[in-house]
Amino acid sequence: MEIWVAVTIAAAAVQTLRFMLQKRLKGLGLSTGGATFSRFVFAAPLAGAALVALIVARGDGLPALPPAFWLWAVAGGAAQIIATFCTVALFSERSFAVGIAFTKSETILVAGFSALLLAEPVSVLGLAAILTGTLGVLFLSRPEGGWTGQGASHRALVLGLLAGGFFGLSAIGYRAATLEVDHPLALFRALVALVAATTFQTLAMALWLRWREPGELARVMLRWRAVLPVGVTGVLGSAGWFIAFALQNAAYVRSLGQIELIFSILASVVFFRERVRLAEVLGMALLAASIIMIVALI
Repeated sequence: MEIWVAVTIAAAAVQTLRFMLQKRLKGLGLSTGGATFSRFVFAAPLAGAALVALIVARGDGLPALPPAFWLWAVAGGAAQIIATFCTVALFSERSFAVGIAFTKSETILVAGFSALLLAEPVSVLGLAAILTGTLGVLFLSRPEGGWTGQGASHRALVLGLLAGGFFGLSAIGYRAATLEVDHPLALFRALVALVAATTFQTLAMALWLRWREPGELARVMLRWRAVLPVGVTGVLGSAGWFIAFALQNAAYVRSLGQIELIFSILASVVFFRERVRLAEVLGMALLAASIIMIVALI
C-alpha cells in the first residue's frame, strides 16, 4: 500500500472522530462559531510544536517561503473555515451521517479545481471512480421523503453544497501550498503548510468571534477539557491530509477520503443510534467500489 493511501484513510478516520466531538460541543452550549473555533485553537500550537521538533531532529532550517505559499495557505485556510461553519451548522439540520454526506460534493469540484488551478487533471478512469463515488454519495444523502418531499431540507442541501465547494477549494489551496515549500520531505512540507494555515485560522476566528459573538471566546476556554480533544484530533487529521496532498493529486486524495462517509455511518449507528436505510447500504457499496477503483488506479 502506498504511503498516501494509508495516510488518507487514517486522516479520514480521525476526522470522523473530530466531527463526532464537535457535534458534542454544540450540545454543550457553544455556538456554531465557537464549535468551529475549537477546531483550530489548539491545532496551531500543536502543529507548531511538531514542526519545531522535526526541524531540531533533522537539523534543518526553514526554507524561504515565496509569496505564493502564503497566498495558497491563507486561501485554503479561509475556505476551510467557511466549510467547517457550514458543516457544523448541518448538524442541526440532518442526521450526522447524511449531513457529512452532503459535503462530499467536493470530490468532483476538487477534480475540476485541480485541473484548472494546478494543471493536474485526473485520468478518464480516475474520473469514472470519482463519479461512482459521487453516485454513492447521492444515495447516502437522499432523505426518506425524497429530495422534494417533507424529509428533504433545502437549507441542509445548500449548506452541504457550500461546505463541499469550500472544502474543495481548501484542498486545492493546501496542495498548492505544500508544492511551494522547497524541501524533499513530504512531512516537512506538510507541517510548514499546516502551521501557516492553522495560525491564520486561529487568528481570523478569534477576531471574528470577538466582533460578532462577544463572550463566545470565554465560553470556549471555559470548556477547554471538551475542546482539547477536538483540537488534538483536528491537528492529527489535518496533518494526515496535508501529508497526502504533498504526495498526490488532491482529487485522488479527496476521492479516497470519501471512506470517511462509511466511518461516519458506522458512528451514527454505534454512537448516535441512528437507523441505516437500504439506500444508504447501496450508497456505501458504490462508495466502496469507488475507493477500490482509486487505489487500484494509482
